[in-house]
Amino acid sequence: MSNTMNPLVVDLDGTLTRSDLLFESVCALLKRNLFYAFLLPLWLLAGKAQMKRKIADRADVNVTLLPWNAEFLDWLREQKALGRRLVLATASDKKYAEQIADHLGIFDDVIASDGAINVSGSRKLKQLEALFAGQPFDYAGNAHIDMSVWKSAQHAVVVNPDSGVAAAAAKVTDVVASFDDRGSSLKAFIRAIRPHQWLKNGLIFVPLVLSHHLLDLSYVLGAILAFIAFSVCASSVYLLNDLLDLPSDRQHPSKRHRPFAAGDLSLVSGAIGVVAFALLAFGIALFLPVGFLAALFLYYILTLAYSTFLKRAALVDVLVLAALYTMRLIAGAAAIEVEATFYLLAFSMFTFFSLAMIKRYAELQVQISLGKDRLTGRGYQEVDLGMLSQMGIASGYLAVMVLALYINGGGLYTNPKALWLLCPIMLYWISRLWLLTRRGEMHDDPIVFTIQDRRTHWLALVAAACLWVAM
Repeated sequence: MSNTMNPLVVDLDGTLTRSDLLFESVCALLKRNLFYAFLLPLWLLAGKAQMKRKIADRADVNVTLLPWNAEFLDWLREQKALGRRLVLATASDKKYAEQIADHLGIFDDVIASDGAINVSGSRKLKQLEALFAGQPFDYAGNAHIDMSVWKSAQHAVVVNPDSGVAAAAAKVTDVVASFDDRGSSLKAFIRAIRPHQWLKNGLIFVPLVLSHHLLDLSYVLGAILAFIAFSVCASSVYLLNDLLDLPSDRQHPSKRHRPFAAGDLSLVSGAIGVVAFALLAFGIALFLPVGFLAALFLYYILTLAYSTFLKRAALVDVLVLAALYTMRLIAGAAAIEVEATFYLLAFSMFTFFSLAMIKRYAELQVQISLGKDRLTGRGYQEVDLGMLSQMGIASGYLAVMVLALYINGGGLYTNPKALWLLCPIMLYWISRLWLLTRRGEMHDDPIVFTIQDRRTHWLALVAAACLWVAM
């Protein structure tokens, strides 16, 4: 580590914090209104500094929740305790830079973009030369654009450097300290797209099974293509949702470990992933009936609405979640051009409304255990717990009633009496989920819980056997 007591200039984005304030503020802006996306290119025409100022005027970033490079920040505090002068110099807007300096309380000066000058590269160096008036200084950075500053700095501190940056910095100045605590970006990206959640899209195959076309290759291929398209589309949605939900995720006991919230993955890579996965999903959908394309498009639009504002509206959010699951069934039927029956859609809405209530109940329970009286970013309070469980249990039992009415109709089955065992199975399953939820033993995503729950697996096998016998 460095023994020099030169003033130390600290870059912000990627150095002090594992994130980027420009993209943090863009996400906060789009969270307020997605239509700001159309204004961003127009603001950029006036220059990056002006664009950053316009964003800062309209969007607040909770800097206390930012993911810091913890080891480096601890070292900075040690340097400050030794009496060293610390300067925060960043291309981010001055509004955010000053808030960060006030929050951390270790910086003597702040240099940042002010709406007229974008303080990066050579422009940052010019301001530093004016500040120090020939006095030597050290500089901590992480990117190639920092090279112009390192060439004039007496010493370099390298933090989580981009590829080739550490070697390049060593060629122009003396690197006295380095910090690198990053994991694999590929592993982080895979976690961000949540391939384990693709199992939810298995609902796509339900219309195929119920229409008795399992042995028809064209129907099976159509369902498989629909499954792939929906899974890729869902990953685009997950990325977008995580980008727009950074503040509340960072306050959540488990979601704060998600790649974007924790700073394990750059926000710009997430934005690229949102667009790329959406284009791929709709490209695949072009090979399927137009009804499937319409269902996929509606699913995406409804998910955008949910991510931006509907998730904050109590009861509306759980209705939308139930509708999004039901749309998978509609899309599965459209992909193979069969009818999604009234019984199937009603059963789905009641079942997934109940599961959505479990999700909110479990999340609210966690917040209450942490001493809070409401669910951050959602419209629920501690006093709502009893009502949530009542509505969720009632909805689950209504799903069983719809199932019983469907079985009573006979339909396409040669031995429909074999299906009656499905009713007690469903009653037991939904009751058990709510029992575990009330006890505080439920995962905050009941779908993930059921995928991992061995007892659910056995119940599913018995239910599948009942269907096979009935056919």
